[in-house]
Amino acid sequence: MTLPPAFQDWFARQGWEPHPHQIDLLNATGDSLLIAPTGGGKTLAGFLPSLVELTQPHKGMHTLYVSPLKALTADIARNLARPVADLGLEIRIEDRTGDTRASQKARQKVDPPDILLTTPESLSLMLSYEQAPAIFGGLRRVVLDELHALAENKRGDQLMLGLARLRTLAPDLIVTGLSATVEDPDRLAGFMGGARVINADPGPDPDIAMLRTARSAPWSGGGGHYAVPDVLAEIARATTTIIFMNTRAQAELFFQAIWAQNDDNLPIGLHHGSLARDARQRVEAAMAAGELRAVVATGSLDLGIDWGAVDLVIQVGAPKNVKRLVQRIGRANHRYNAPSRARIVPANRFEVIECVAALAAVRERDLDGDPRGPGPLDVLCQHILLTACAGPFDADALFAEVRTAGPYAALAREDFDACLDFAATGGYALRAYDRWQRLMARDGLWRLRDPRAARDLRMNIGTIVEPESLKVRYRGRGGAMLGEVEEGFAATLEPGDTFLIGGQTVRYDALREMVVEVTRQPAKEPKIALYSGLKLATSTQLSHRVLAMIGDPTRHAALPEDTRDWLALQARLSALPRPGTLVCETFPRNGRWHFSLFGFAGRNAMQTLGLLMTRTMEVAGLGPLGFIATDYALLIWSLDAVTDPAPLLDRDALREGLGDWLGSNAVMKRSFRNVATIGGLIQRNLPGLRKSGRQATFSSDILYDTLRRYDPDHLMLRITAEEARRGLVDFGRIEEMLDRSDRLDHRMLDRVSPLAAPLLLEYGRVPIAGHGVERLAEAEAAALMAEAGLT
Repeated sequence: MTLPPAFQDWFARQGWEPHPHQIDLLNATGDSLLIAPTGGGKTLAGFLPSLVELTQPHKGMHTLYVSPLKALTADIARNLARPVADLGLEIRIEDRTGDTRASQKARQKVDPPDILLTTPESLSLMLSYEQAPAIFGGLRRVVLDELHALAENKRGDQLMLGLARLRTLAPDLIVTGLSATVEDPDRLAGFMGGARVINADPGPDPDIAMLRTARSAPWSGGGGHYAVPDVLAEIARATTTIIFMNTRAQAELFFQAIWAQNDDNLPIGLHHGSLARDARQRVEAAMAAGELRAVVATGSLDLGIDWGAVDLVIQVGAPKNVKRLVQRIGRANHRYNAPSRARIVPANRFEVIECVAALAAVRERDLDGDPRGPGPLDVLCQHILLTACAGPFDADALFAEVRTAGPYAALAREDFDACLDFAATGGYALRAYDRWQRLMARDGLWRLRDPRAARDLRMNIGTIVEPESLKVRYRGRGGAMLGEVEEGFAATLEPGDTFLIGGQTVRYDALREMVVEVTRQPAKEPKIALYSGLKLATSTQLSHRVLAMIGDPTRHAALPEDTRDWLALQARLSALPRPGTLVCETFPRNGRWHFSLFGFAGRNAMQTLGLLMTRTMEVAGLGPLGFIATDYALLIWSLDAVTDPAPLLDRDALREGLGDWLGSNAVMKRSFRNVATIGGLIQRNLPGLRKSGRQATFSSDILYDTLRRYDPDHLMLRITAEEARRGLVDFGRIEEMLDRSDRLDHRMLDRVSPLAAPLLLEYGRVPIAGHGVERLAEAEAAALMAEAGLT
């Protein structure tokens, strides 16, 4: 296929030359994956073959575009309208998302547009209709946008299963994946089910550096507020700036801090996923119109929307992931031949080192990324149920079709059959209940036992389980409401735990009628001093870079002087963490023994390690009192000293302790609810009624306890255990830490070490309610009696 003269003229009128990768994609005869930097014309490249082919008559839907964001479908529709109108093409372009009018959705079933723009969830819904063969039978092309983002979660697995079904309905289909720069293009192509990789010219190197600030980064904390005056000065010098934060809470706090010092009243907006849609759209419209000088945002702006006026990106807080940093950098100077300009603001001293390491990785184009495991079985269970909604199916044929999806290429038949059995009966412990008897086999084909169940199943499509909020109130009749906490946070609380809400420290007592009941506990240190949602963990590859930099004094010249002095003092008084060696320390302070371990395994893994090690210390009688975990280190304080850490780090003991802890902990119930909702065991959306998160939690807890007692090998429990180990607690990274550490270097010190000192200032200390607390109470009682003259 060559670019027709009309299209060549159109490019010329824009003052453009087609990029080589756009022509390569135009001439591709099979599936392709285009890897191109932000601003490299990926979207136009993906649609160019469709626009050229649609100069000829075509009946039915020709091209399907799938995006991870509803906002992107609207943006793409606007961008496509221009060449379609300029070229005089009679092409109907429509979207199909949760925001699309019901009347338009109904019409699309019988009269689909030439180009349909949709999301993974809406595609799954359309494939569940009996009309799916008629809707998609003439489909010629599929464009998968921002594929790197979809491949990182279950929405991507859902999409690949839908793509496998589309290939069955339209065997001549050509699929094009569009992605920003990734660390392993061949692996992403395999995720698509196999495709030829087209690499675009990466463009000029970005102009990226640490932001020079008047004050040094503090020893601890994650807000970056010390740099607000310097950030405001950069905003004043730029045309439009995006300030990226790592969490929504940090974005809210930084937005408040920057407005408090915005003496020039520069127009600055806020954008994150928890804001109402109207509020986000107002900010997006103001940015597009050039009415804002800056916007404080989270990952909600990582993808897609083309704002050419943005000429500066500021990342506040360590990026945690080089790929994410590159993606965010690309939001500045959203043009192919212009270098992106970005500045990074580390939030604390440890993050200074991480930022320097991340900048080096960007300059070397060394991206990070951990390979994903096989396709999750809860998503497959949902897909089987939705396939039955579209009509009867043959199990052997569906198994073969599913195996053409990249994430499920190695799916074992026994796992497929387990999913099919679950979809049909609910599994061994539940097959006696009619509500889970959903499929039956007749004449060699599987079908819905009751066709009316299709409506309920369609209402529960999706792999995104929204976190619910629970009310917090003082215990007792008429207790005052204090606010709300995320349900996931509440699930980690046990009676006696303390946390901070509304500026007050409270003790968790019970969960009654889905309300968190608490008692005022002003004198106690809170379990969570500042709850700020999910914190991103530093990637394995970036952690390795940080460790290598700290452990090699010849590389310290790249660091600021105060950071160099800090590390030099650590080397003199203790030891520098380094590759191949796990450095840990024991030292006394304020009448307590402290144990620090520098594992560089990421926040989730270090938090889990703290839980497991303190359990072992409790059994050993060391009296652990609490711990704090960061991406880089773990600090435990106790009544007795850790003199030999090796038993605490025994791999088999840690694994056994993890199993015991997970089995009895609310973390597993939280994970089970998500898995059970995706797999179809729990239906949150019912005709005329949306089951609240509270009701869903209540029913999922009952199911979890029932299955653990009567069917411990149930498929949903198997999936839950695997996901909890891999995701919520990141045990694999603990094992990776042990694998790369051939030597244990334990130092007995007489005082806190320079590297451990910042850990004592961190928020989020977790107290241990064990015998150590009882021993403290006894000692305090003895001291009081002695003071009173009693011995």
